[in-house]
Amino acid sequence: MSLQIVLATGIYPPDIGGPATYVEHLAKELTAKGIDVTVVTYAMSADGEKRTAQRWQVVGVGKWGGPLLRWLRYMRALKRHAGDADVVVAFSSISVGVPMIMAHLKKPKKILRLGGDFFWERYTDCGGMLGLRAWTAQSGLHRRIMGAILRRFDHVVFSTRFQEELYEEFYSLLPRHSVIENALATTIQHPTSHISHSPFRLLFVGRFVRFKNLEHLLLAMTQLPQTSLTLVGDGPRRERLTALVTALNLRSRVQFVPPTRGADKERLFAEHDLLVLPSITEISPHIALEARGAGLPVLLTGETGLSERLTHGMLLRPLLLPRQIADAMREAIDNYDTLARNASSPHPGRSWSSLAEEWFSLAETVIPSADRRVAD
Repeated sequence: MSLQIVLATGIYPPDIGGPATYVEHLAKELTAKGIDVTVVTYAMSADGEKRTAQRWQVVGVGKWGGPLLRWLRYMRALKRHAGDADVVVAFSSISVGVPMIMAHLKKPKKILRLGGDFFWERYTDCGGMLGLRAWTAQSGLHRRIMGAILRRFDHVVFSTRFQEELYEEFYSLLPRHSVIENALATTIQHPTSHISHSPFRLLFVGRFVRFKNLEHLLLAMTQLPQTSLTLVGDGPRRERLTALVTALNLRSRVQFVPPTRGADKERLFAEHDLLVLPSITEISPHIALEARGAGLPVLLTGETGLSERLTHGMLLRPLLLPRQIADAMREAIDNYDTLARNASSPHPGRSWSSLAEEWFSLAETVIPSADRRVAD
């Protein structure tokens, strides 16, 4: 029999977001290796709905109601679909990790993949402006809660060495852990060097949440009249951002676009001059890797977990304050030819197949040899 792996995620296509893209590609690649894959995800569809996506099953868990009701539904789905699995991978410490703990699954080995920090994101939602490292150093209560969750897993996978080092410093009794960096893959084999437009076209793609620092990006726009900005995505800050665009008299220069994927996203990369990610902290921004793979220059916050290998061809600067964002964008505009040339140069590359191979190797490592089933 083949290995059975359940990928437990908070979002999955058609939802837009890094975890959704990651899980879909991982499911595809693991299935191609002969592994029996099931995806469990929150969905707006009927609770318990099953979809067959190519060769793997997707189980939808209704996300209506409060957190406790959602956790209970997710817990039941895990008991039904993951009880006999070899490995279950949780892609969220709270929305998925908590119901996984509640399910008391006995057979499968449990892995937590961390690409962000739930409690830090909630802190920024309330207006906090400390970066992840500074906040972690002073958040004793949240560290204790998170530490208790971490210790319920057999293995923790970080997406960056940055976050792994942070957790090694501030969390005691960590489970076994490792780093599996994100993929850097694109369907564009030979990206061409961008030529800047007039006005200069800025692009943001992602969730409209507080830690993305989009209000300060809009304030920076008032200092750069020869620029336009496209905000692609959705989220709880949408109304606030729309009102701020009007208040700052930026309606003729800022447009909102719904979440996109596939060819539509690649078209956005081709039509713009610079992807701007001014987040307070960006641990492992998948969209930056996608843009870089397509040859689009990227301006990224200096507080990022991406390795130097993956940020080659990007411009990293402090981007917390409107003045810092405006100064960095001026630097990008003034040095655009060099920046565009670097962004279109061959990148180190990291295929989804390579990423899946690391996950497969990890699964074989965490499963006791007596219980291991060899893939067909």
